Amino acid sequence: MNEAKLTAVLEDAGLSPYQASAYVEILKLGSASATTIAKESDVPDPRIYDVLRDLEESGYIETYEQDSLRARAFSPEAILGDLHERATNFETAADEIENLWEAPTIETHTVNFVKRIDTVLDQAAAIIREATDQVQLAVNLDQYEQLRPALKAAHENGVHIRIGIYIDEDSGAQFPDLSELQSVAAEVGYRPVPVPFVAVVDRTTTCFAPHKLSMNRYGMIVKDRTYAYIFHWFFLAGIWESNLEQLVTSDDTPPMTYINVRECIRDIADPLSDGATITATIDAIDIDTEASISLAGTIVDVHYTGIEQYPADVPVLYHGGQATIVLDNGDREIEIGGWGAVIEDYEATRLVVESIED
Repeated sequence: MNEAKLTAVLEDAGLSPYQASAYVEILKLGSASATTIAKESDVPDPRIYDVLRDLEESGYIETYEQDSLRARAFSPEAILGDLHERATNFETAADEIENLWEAPTIETHTVNFVKRIDTVLDQAAAIIREATDQVQLAVNLDQYEQLRPALKAAHENGVHIRIGIYIDEDSGAQFPDLSELQSVAAEVGYRPVPVPFVAVVDRTTTCFAPHKLSMNRYGMIVKDRTYAYIFHWFFLAGIWESNLEQLVTSDDTPPMTYINVRECIRDIADPLSDGATITATIDAIDIDTEASISLAGTIVDVHYTGIEQYPADVPVLYHGGQATIVLDNGDREIEIGGWGAVIEDYEATRLVVESIED
């Protein structure tokens, strides 16, 4: 079905000619400014804002501000239900809408602000399903239930998942069964203090929304490595380390898996200083070429600014300064840093301590 026919069918379904034209262009573009939609459709510039408002009130799209007024299409499920009750042309139009909805990417810009939290959760679920390496997640119980299928799929694909869950203890809500949690994550903790929704995926994408008690009701979807790094530290220092851990599937005997170089150094610094032989396999990114590589060998040294200030039984990580692992792979000694490494040869994405021998 061509665009003219699709537009005509949508008019038959109750949209005005301007609304139908604008809606088809939004489906094609995925997300666009009001001026771009007006330019690409048959809607005159002075009418575009009224048309977008009417489409939003009818549940077809949502609008949001990003330098200028922008619009994106909602999931067309409700519209499809109505169209499939009509004649063959309406069913064809429903299939076309579904195809157009699935085709565009989330957004061409780096940062998106949306009004509805459900939009953030829907996008987070899709991003988590496509994860290849790691997920850091802060959720309330309802959000966890909504994302559980996506988390389970990612966990089964070998993604390292760490979840902090807020439980309202006064509500009588029950913490999920530990056997269930083991099927969706490597590490899970909870705390009785409300948390914002945060999902940091593969060090590249962040989804964020304030917690329910906040006066601000909006969501962010950020596809940017630098912003992801900031949210990573917020998650680690502001949420994860204040959780009361309920489940840690890995124990303190090798093999031990880490996605944080500082946590690895905290655990191996003492045995290393006592002369232990520690072997490890490290997935990393070459700082110069950005190529992925797997390194294996013996950890011979660590450089960790400020570690001498903290006794071994202090549970809180020191977050500042250098954190470097030196790995001897048999040919040379390689310096490996954590997320955002700039002075080392490689940035570690996952570390597995294979053995610790006295």
